[in-house]
Amino acid sequence: MYRYDQYDHQIVKERVAQYRDQVRRRLSGELAEDEFRILRLQNGLYMQRHAYMLRVAVPYGLLSAQQVRKFAHIARKYDRGYGHFTTRQNIQFNWIKLEESPDILAELATVEMHAIQTSGNCIRNITSDELAGVAADEVIDPRPYAEILREWSTFHPEFAYLPRKFKIAINGSEEDRAATAVHDIGLAMARNPAGEIGFRVMVGGGMGRTPIIGSVIREFLPWQHALTYLEAILRVYNQHGRRDNIYKARIKILVKAIGAEEFARQVEAEWADIKNGPGTLTVEELQRVAQYFTAPAYETLTAADAGFEARKAEDKAFANWIRRNVKAHKMAGYAAVILSLKKTGVPPGDLTADQLDFVADLSERYSFGEVRVTHEQNLVLADVKQSELFALWQEAKAQGLATPNIGLLTDIICCPGGDFCSLANAKSIPIAQAIAEKFDNIDFQHDIGDIELNISGCINACGHHHIGNIGILGVDKDGAEWYQVSIGGAQGNNTSIGKIIGPSFSAQQMPTVIGRLLDVYVKQRTEDERFVDTVQRIGVAPFKEFVYATPIQLDQPHGEDACV
Repeated sequence: MYRYDQYDHQIVKERVAQYRDQVRRRLSGELAEDEFRILRLQNGLYMQRHAYMLRVAVPYGLLSAQQVRKFAHIARKYDRGYGHFTTRQNIQFNWIKLEESPDILAELATVEMHAIQTSGNCIRNITSDELAGVAADEVIDPRPYAEILREWSTFHPEFAYLPRKFKIAINGSEEDRAATAVHDIGLAMARNPAGEIGFRVMVGGGMGRTPIIGSVIREFLPWQHALTYLEAILRVYNQHGRRDNIYKARIKILVKAIGAEEFARQVEAEWADIKNGPGTLTVEELQRVAQYFTAPAYETLTAADAGFEARKAEDKAFANWIRRNVKAHKMAGYAAVILSLKKTGVPPGDLTADQLDFVADLSERYSFGEVRVTHEQNLVLADVKQSELFALWQEAKAQGLATPNIGLLTDIICCPGGDFCSLANAKSIPIAQAIAEKFDNIDFQHDIGDIELNISGCINACGHHHIGNIGILGVDKDGAEWYQVSIGGAQGNNTSIGKIIGPSFSAQQMPTVIGRLLDVYVKQRTEDERFVDTVQRIGVAPFKEFVYATPIQLDQPHGEDACV
């Protein structure tokens, strides 16, 4: 993984010192809150409902064991003993004291981490495929390019005050595991007929108040021009993006307003002036960065381990975990393991300090000391020998990290919602817990098959509800918390935006609503058809008719009070 050079160390050290003085002046009253707000946000510090929240950047979701242990230390010393992993592959600490926040940033700097550009109208954390470098279907490893984009975008003076926040995702495999179609810029790596490496460039995707799937504005961009072309995109956006209305300030609104073809024309015109300028990447620069992402010291192993195969045949629970939580690896005899952060009764994405230390230890014993964060709020050990999977499973299970539900109903994506976020209209966590409790039967979940359920506490869509096969959105209804349901959304190669089924529901009704949706699916599905396939084949109407056909009897105990 990438290591800081002398410039990185100096920049982060100076930023910590600068921020420490800003906090001192705020506490002494020299700075008013209105003056301080933009300064703290530049360092990832938000004021939430009950305390400050610090969001720490995890570039393209890649962590060392040392960095994970630092998270554990921060959780114990400065928070309430846990951290929360987000859909941008970052981690958040929800109970931070302002006066201690500079010390946290100083501690993060010792392990080459920071919270810069995790907030504000700037380019946010670059996200990518959690299986980058190891995926069996990988075309090009996107990590060196993601790191180049990170270095380019950090403190870029021209793009420090964009019309609105800006998000970039990059994917290098046949399957899109980075949700590139719903980003401001989505980059899909590919090779042209001559074998040259480049990017398929999508622009104007996003969720929030106006969910839109990105438009392709260039089918193939040679890798050497990645920075200059993205700079041209950002310049057009920076010049023409709306600044008079926060709800219409994202690049997706600009692309929609003038059309993708016209937007592409303006980008090409801007690019013509800088295409071969100093921002053009060289082979030497790519090699400089790529050296940090070389393969670890893999052993020469056979494609299948006899002991591993025997364990699968003998132990149903182990076989279920392998089926859902273990992914194919490009190296024979190895596998990528997803540690589920979705155990029933625990808020999705949360991990305690003890579990963080455990994951760090696990990574060193089984996966070359490296941990990945997924945008589905789980963790990955990317390089595990098949012969060691059973031992790893036993250890992970003892720590509550081996729930065999990846891709299933209880693998819920969920924002912190109204329990923490001051922007939320409704709580998210109790709804996730109520649904998980009602359907906490692994055999049932395996029978239902692949299904993505995403929950957001407000229209900002931090829980990615628009692209959930089932999406739940918290809404305010006359001062009360209600929930709007959509179905048919999807991420990946066939991204789609879900359609709302009808009027919203109370918190207590939500588990039954999900049950009725599943009843329709079970009755209507064809062999091997997933929930989203059935929705897209028969439409929303049959689901809507059944859900609203009779009054919903409340499940007990599935209310908010029972789930906190």
